[in-house]
Amino acid sequence: MSDSQVRIFSLGDSALTVEFGISISVTLNRKAIALSEYFEQNPFAGFIEAVPAYASTTIFYDPIEVRGHLPGFSTAFEAISDIATNAVDTAAEVKTESTRHMDVPVHFDSESALDLEYVAAQSSISAKDVIQIFTSTTYRVFMLGFLPGFTYMGEVDERIATPRKESPRTSVPKGSVGIAGRQTGIYSLESPGGWQILGRTDVEMFTPGAETPSFLRPGDEVRFVAIR
Repeated sequence: MSDSQVRIFSLGDSALTVEFGISISVTLNRKAIALSEYFEQNPFAGFIEAVPAYASTTIFYDPIEVRGHLPGFSTAFEAISDIATNAVDTAAEVKTESTRHMDVPVHFDSESALDLEYVAAQSSISAKDVIQIFTSTTYRVFMLGFLPGFTYMGEVDERIATPRKESPRTSVPKGSVGIAGRQTGIYSLESPGGWQILGRTDVEMFTPGAETPSFLRPGDEVRFVAIR
């Protein structure tokens, strides 16, 4: 591996994580997505799936099948660790899917924007200014997680960055658009949650049974558009 910061570690008996760093970084995220797509295009015997995160990729595998096809290693982890080590440099040369630019319409009315006034007060600006700042930024989808189709995006303008709620809500409406520090995300399903809710979208972020269940995918660029 050419990158001295890369770390590979076990995640249970049927997965390992390749970590490129520990910061929110477009460069590191691109490496994570590229490695994930490399394994999707070049699966090994026993491969299940590869899931990119902010700065890492987790590879899930069937340890019994791996051991059967790669008996020269003492454990399945050692076998996949070796494959992952060799794949890091190769993955950088893989052609990844082109970046999609997606517009997401958002309601910012009082019924939808549960924490807009709070964020405005914390930022010492008007609610109108919060909306203007929030919708003037293009956000990168770094990863999906927490809920099926839930997007972790960034980065929110530091002028309106607001920490999570001290006491999470027991129920956040489906489609809610929230911020947590300099992250923003969309609640794909109704769920408990502690992010500050700025608005709500009608876009279906997760459709079970569809060929592509998640509306957004890692690497997408998103603009929020106010519904007037």
